[in-house]
Amino acid sequence: MIRFTLGCIENHEFESWFKSNDAYNSLSEAGMITCPVCGSSSVVKKMMAPRVSTGSAAPKDSVREQPPKIAEPKSTFEKAIEKLKQKIEKESEYVGTNFAKEARAIHAGESKERSIFGEARAAETRELIEEGVPIAPLPWIPTCKTN
Repeated sequence: MIRFTLGCIENHEFESWFKSNDAYNSLSEAGMITCPVCGSSSVVKKMMAPRVSTGSAAPKDSVREQPPKIAEPKSTFEKAIEKLKQKIEKESEYVGTNFAKEARAIHAGESKERSIFGEARAAETRELIEEGVPIAPLPWIPTCKTN
């Protein structure tokens, strides 16, 4: 695993873990990396200092031996986003990568009208917006997609 410091076009800075640099590149090229603050998919790696091993044995409670921890929401904004996430996940249906197809079907009246959320590539999202399908990006990864 590798941790990158990332930033969006709006200058929001955040960190994220990836399996490898190639994994980051693949996700970035597919438009699958978005800013958790504004939802922008214009995300780039920021300058960061590498971790350098000194060659000495690390203490047993070393940070390197512990998995990354996700911090509890602290700011009013983070708490509001967490509350919104819980409401959407409770009251909406997760349709996964079929989001674009299902959103079109609902918009066209071919599928039962209901609240849905899921995943879509940047190109699919643009097409939905151009077609007039009402959608909004969510600034988080669905719970069912996290470890």
